[in-house]
Amino acid sequence: MKLQKTGRIAVATLAVVTVLGLSACGSGDKKETKPTKVSTSSTAAAQSNYPPAPTAAELNADLQKALDPAVPDAEKLDMMQGVQADPSLPSRLTEAYKQNGAAVTVTGVTDLGNGTITADGQVSINGGAPNQVVVPFVAEDGKWKVQKEWICNTLSLANQTSPACS
Repeated sequence: MKLQKTGRIAVATLAVVTVLGLSACGSGDKKETKPTKVSTSSTAAAQSNYPPAPTAAELNADLQKALDPAVPDAEKLDMMQGVQADPSLPSRLTEAYKQNGAAVTVTGVTDLGNGTITADGQVSINGGAPNQVVVPFVAEDGKWKVQKEWICNTLSLANQTSPACS
């Protein structure tokens, strides 16, 4: 019995953090743009090809979209790196989130400057104490996407599989 509850908590945590990750992509309809630094170095030129890092407030707002069952899975798949082989993954994660009374709050975003960012957050299940999570993202096709390796590792920890991870 205890093992089943632990498994459900692991799946719910996976769902929450993946949905947190899904929200980092943004909707592309934001009207604000952030100024970029002008530099002659090749590193600065390479960094300017990355999309601007979202803020914690933007991630929290976008999280609502990622949790919306009316948003097609195809849109959500585009928010995760290399998981198109599992088209039902976003719906399964959203359902697990709802079933386990999960709550998530993004607390910070760190731009690592090399085409990756990390999102820090707090996750609680069924009103329990919040746990800290860190979700890595990679810049791909002009969007921030949850890193595939992280998704697959998290699925594995929750004793879940996905065709996208084989």
